[in-house]
Amino acid sequence: MAEDRSRIGFRPLADPAAGILDPVLRKRAGITIELVQAWEEVVGPALGEQSRPLKLLWPRRAHEDDPFQPATLVIACQGFTAMRVQHETGEIISRVNAFLGFAAVGRIKIEQKPVSQPLPKRRSLPKVDAATADKISRTVEPIEDESLREALHRLGQSIHAEKVKR
Repeated sequence: MAEDRSRIGFRPLADPAAGILDPVLRKRAGITIELVQAWEEVVGPALGEQSRPLKLLWPRRAHEDDPFQPATLVIACQGFTAMRVQHETGEIISRVNAFLGFAAVGRIKIEQKPVSQPLPKRRSLPKVDAATADKISRTVEPIEDESLREALHRLGQSIHAEKVKR
């Protein structure tokens, strides 16, 4: 019964997703998921919310003996943010290189395109009768963490609504 404890329980979805997406991103875009995830930390919150890294364009080398040349980082942004990115190009390049651990980026190319998708509208909670609402409240009452208690209460209402639909 010597099970590995690291395999038991819940794991963040980002762990297996990063393992799957990293090779694809590296091959297709020349970029790692770590840079995409840490973009706001690398460039700061003001630029991080309004832009995102798309890919690294590496120059072709005719021979293995050709000297290393840094890549071009393609950044998606829109509107006024494009001017800010252009103005702060040197700082962004140095921050990205510091994050990657070597002088990987030498230039920045800006692509004007929408950066964020609109957030989906939150659905309202399904209606439950008073007896069911009271039962759910009594069930989650002993939970000390208020946010967890509220989340479980909403989950209970959703589960009850699904049962009623059937």
